[in-house]
Amino acid sequence: MLKHFFVSRQRKYHTKLISMKVTIITATYNSGKYLEDCITSVINQRYKNIEHIIIDGQSTDNTLDIIKKHETHIAKCISEPDKGMYDAINKGMEMATGDIIGILNSDDMLESEDAIASIVQAFEETQTDSLYADLEYVDTDDTNKVIRVWKGKTYKRSLFYYGWMPAHPTFYFKKEFFKKFGGYESHFYSAADYEFMSRYLYTNRISSYYLPKLIVKMRIGGQSNETLKARFRANRRDYLAMKKNGIPFPFIVSILKPLSKLHQYYKK
Repeated sequence: MLKHFFVSRQRKYHTKLISMKVTIITATYNSGKYLEDCITSVINQRYKNIEHIIIDGQSTDNTLDIIKKHETHIAKCISEPDKGMYDAINKGMEMATGDIIGILNSDDMLESEDAIASIVQAFEETQTDSLYADLEYVDTDDTNKVIRVWKGKTYKRSLFYYGWMPAHPTFYFKKEFFKKFGGYESHFYSAADYEFMSRYLYTNRISSYYLPKLIVKMRIGGQSNETLKARFRANRRDYLAMKKNGIPFPFIVSILKPLSKLHQYYKK
């Protein structure tokens, strides 16, 4: 079977561009239901120096057909068995050639056409190592129906003492740190994104900037919150990630972490 089923031709970029190249990585597996929303939200960005990489886990639905349909806008794609979403994202980061890396889940979408332009502008103006922004959790089928809002705050490393973390789909960082600090550790399962960001921000102290702008719409869902047993498992993994990265009083902080999300439940 052909592992790399296509690499698109180099796109022509407009001349009025900031120089930074942004790599967006999307992991897919039987993602056909919502994938087109994700891809078109990237295509519609006004900022064009974007490398969209899709790592597929050998889907059996129409995922690959949708990717093929938009192949001229997708820089790189592979389809092969993997060990889950975080393993797929790590493959994408290895392939990335951008100055900045971000993740866009296959059922999520960039909220506006200037989302990436705003991110690049913030990187250039602040000279930060990473940034995060605001996110809306929306109804699965009606993405105009807001369920809750993740509203950020000015970054302080001490926020990790209280179970805080950036909204993962809004987290962008300079690729040079992937080479230094590595990718996602998938054995943390649902806590792999928390472990990754705490390793970068808390343990290795890279700088971060809060961009007060809504940049991602995220469809509701997630196995870690489905049942009490699943929530307990997720808390246990959060605890292990905190312990690994030296966050003080990890047992107490792992309890505070879900409580820190309560303020997100309000109507716009």
